[in-house]
Amino acid sequence: MVTREEIEAARLPELPLRKDFRIGCLGAGFIVRDCHIPAYHSAGWKVQGVASRREATAVAVAKQHGIPKVYASYLELIQDEEIEILDVAVPPDCQPDLIRQALKRKKPLKGILAQKPLAMSIAEAAELVHQCGDQGVKLAVNHNMRYDQSIRAAKFLLQSGELGEVVLATLDMRAIPHWMPWSEGLRSLSTFIMSIHHLDTFRYWLGTPDRVLASTRPDPRTRFPHRDGINLYILEYDSGVRASGWDDVWTGPAREGAGKDIGIRWRIEGTLGMARGTIGWPSYPEKTPSTLDFTSCSRQGEWVTPRWNEVWFPDAFVGTMAQLLVAVEKNSTPAISGLDNLETLALCEAVMQSAETHQAVNPRNLLEPFLR
Repeated sequence: MVTREEIEAARLPELPLRKDFRIGCLGAGFIVRDCHIPAYHSAGWKVQGVASRREATAVAVAKQHGIPKVYASYLELIQDEEIEILDVAVPPDCQPDLIRQALKRKKPLKGILAQKPLAMSIAEAAELVHQCGDQGVKLAVNHNMRYDQSIRAAKFLLQSGELGEVVLATLDMRAIPHWMPWSEGLRSLSTFIMSIHHLDTFRYWLGTPDRVLASTRPDPRTRFPHRDGINLYILEYDSGVRASGWDDVWTGPAREGAGKDIGIRWRIEGTLGMARGTIGWPSYPEKTPSTLDFTSCSRQGEWVTPRWNEVWFPDAFVGTMAQLLVAVEKNSTPAISGLDNLETLALCEAVMQSAETHQAVNPRNLLEPFLR
């Protein structure tokens, strides 16, 4: 049987030995200002410079966090060959061109950490993956929910065999996201921006499913045109495992005068045990740790309830950068590599196609034409 201490230890990522990687941040919005940079500094890593679409924004973030250098443009930072690691945090429709520019440097970068989604199509994302591979640049994608402490601890629990064979996994989100202005006009709203977290989590826990059945509808609160606001999906595995996600960004009229019932809950049921948890993110900026409870047949009704102080925002962002730095240090493949991320993008695409056609879609069939 696994112990509470083993579960609590499993929540933490592997860290690189080297502390002096020279990191440059493309983007200075909320996610960089409040998550990336604080997480990196807490791990002892140096952010050497920052650039933003508006130089004044980069100046403010550099002053707030003591970053030594501000660049007048994204291109100026990219061309600084002192930068070893590029941390890209810009809208997904802008990200591919910046990565292409970064690959033109005379002195190659050691690694690139890109935001999710890597691109808004499998074809464009696959092109970036192949280009980085051809040039020997390690590409990782910032799937930070994999480093939420309860999600990571649940993965360890699954690998331990404590729960037996998985029968059913569910993730139920009732939360109201803040859609950034850049999300208006993209070909997808919830699927590629919100559901991508949960779809990637199911992949992290269980692997890529063999079929997807999905239904979507617009969110009444979101005023700009969109197809996929509220997403419901079922993931089928030939092994018999089933998983489902309800991504409800409406949650009732909680902002229109009714009472609130907001939260994210997950559950994994196996042949020998079960685990359940909560995600603390919806209460941000209040720092609420995610939770995990589990039980198994051998425990005679006992529930084990490990706890910790870390939270998803910003502490999980240590893990997403760490997995890239470890890969650079060991000359290995990042845990969340660009190639691995293509399967998550294919899963997102399968959700959209299934919702449109009202048929089951195999995500691997969507990905296969773009693999070498």
